[in-house]
Amino acid sequence: MKRIAFVSGLLFLLSAFQPQTKTWIAIGDSITYLNDHLDETGNRVQKGYLTRVTEQLPLFRYENKGYNGWTVIRIATEIEKLGIGKADLYSVFLGTNDWWGGKPLGTLKDYQENRGTATVYGAFKVIIDKLRSLNRDAKILLITPMQRVDFVYLGNYKNNAYGSYRDKNGQQLEQFADAIIEIGRYEKIPVVDLYHNKKLSHPNLVKFKHVKDTATGLYRNYPFPGFIGIPFDPQHDEYPYPVEAIGMTYDGLHPSDAGNAVIAKEIVHRFRKWMK
Repeated sequence: MKRIAFVSGLLFLLSAFQPQTKTWIAIGDSITYLNDHLDETGNRVQKGYLTRVTEQLPLFRYENKGYNGWTVIRIATEIEKLGIGKADLYSVFLGTNDWWGGKPLGTLKDYQENRGTATVYGAFKVIIDKLRSLNRDAKILLITPMQRVDFVYLGNYKNNAYGSYRDKNGQQLEQFADAIIEIGRYEKIPVVDLYHNKKLSHPNLVKFKHVKDTATGLYRNYPFPGFIGIPFDPQHDEYPYPVEAIGMTYDGLHPSDAGNAVIAKEIVHRFRKWMK
C-alpha cells in the first residue's frame, strides 16, 4: 500500500509540473481561414501559418476563427455570434478587406471614445473589449495586413482586385496597418507588423504576372512594378500567376508556403517571449 501511495504521489507531482497546453484563438479573414481549407488554394499551399506556429510550439492548440472576405467592422458587428470562447492567447489579423471594401478608417478618438463599428478604429475597440471580457489575463496579439499586388482568385478570375501600390477610395492600405500599430501602442498590445516587413514587400509577393503585352498581344512575364496598368481580361486571358510565379503569395494576396513561414516566424517570436 505504501508503494502504491508513493507511486501515486510521484505521478501527481510529475503531472503538476508538466507544461500546460495553451489555447490560442486566431481571429482573421481568408488568410487565417485557408489554413484549414488548403484545397481552396488549389493545393498551392501545403501548410498555413497556424499549423506552422503550433508545429514549432507544440504546447499551443489553435482554434481557427478566420472568415473569408470579412472585415474588422463585420467581425466586430457579429462578435457575439461567433462563438469565441475563453483562451490563453488571441490574435487578430484583419484589415485588408476593410481597405479594399472602402470602409472608413476613422481616428484613434473613435477607439478611445468607444464610438462603435462605423469605423475600423471603433470596431477594433469592440473586438478588444470582447476578448478582455472573456479572459482578462489573456495575451492579445495584433497583426497588420500584408502588402498586396494584383489579386486574381484561382476559382473565379472575375474575382480580382488591384494591389496596395495605389489607394482605394482615397485610403492607402498602409494607413490601416499604421492604425493597428497605433492601437497597439495605445493599449500596450504587441503588434506583428507584416505590412512593413521587407520580406513581404510588393516586389517579393509574386515573381511575375503573366499578361498580354498591349503592343504585341503576346503573353509576357512582368515582374513588379512592370505589370501595373496592364489590363487583364478575366473572361479570355490565362491565369496570370502560374506556379512558377509564386513568391510570398500564390495569387497576389494570399500567402504561399514561403509567406506563411514568414508570418509564423514572427508570431512564434512573440509567443516565445510570453512563455519566458
